[in-house]
Amino acid sequence: MTDPVNPPAESGPPAKPDLRAARVAETEERILRAATELFVRDGYTATTLTAVAEHAQVGARTVYVRFGTKAALLKRAVDVAFAGDTTEIDIRHRDWYTRAGTAPTAAERIAALAGGTRQMMGRAGDILAVALQAAAVEPELAAASQAGRRATHDNIRAFWTKLAGDGLLPPGRDVDRLTDTAALLVHAETYLLARNMIGWTLDAYEDWLTRTLIELVTP
Repeated sequence: MTDPVNPPAESGPPAKPDLRAARVAETEERILRAATELFVRDGYTATTLTAVAEHAQVGARTVYVRFGTKAALLKRAVDVAFAGDTTEIDIRHRDWYTRAGTAPTAAERIAALAGGTRQMMGRAGDILAVALQAAAVEPELAAASQAGRRATHDNIRAFWTKLAGDGLLPPGRDVDRLTDTAALLVHAETYLLARNMIGWTLDAYEDWLTRTLIELVTP
């Protein structure tokens, strides 16, 4: 194996733990930016870990040690694109989702949900499309895609359950039906279909999503 490795560390005292952690995080972000660009531009098959390392200007060993496989690197790139950063905070505890669960009216909560969903689609739509194609040959990515679908369904159920618990749903609305319907509407694969089939922009998608979700709960 002839891949380059990381250059030796500069002489001097060991880096402080917080500085070392910052360097590790910065390197990961650089690798993920490079990987996302190459995956979207060249596709899953044509992108190699060595090419990602060269594009990120890090040693190939760094990429192999940090991620192990190309599928794991793509999965991480998708996860970070959806979240918006590398911080280990799940969607349900992000600021926009918190607003979607605490705004004073149902319309404002739905608008916050649609707005947050639009932001995720803008960040993750392209890289997710690559992952969905690669899932046909990568069991790890297929499993991650299915887990993402379940997580979307669970998050949407939590949204409607909170809305109902706060007395903001009209009487007679079925939370199970709302959950199933809205989970399909907000899912990234629906956005990709609308983008590719209809040519929707992110603005058009957010407007449609907001209006449709409001219609679901309008008497």
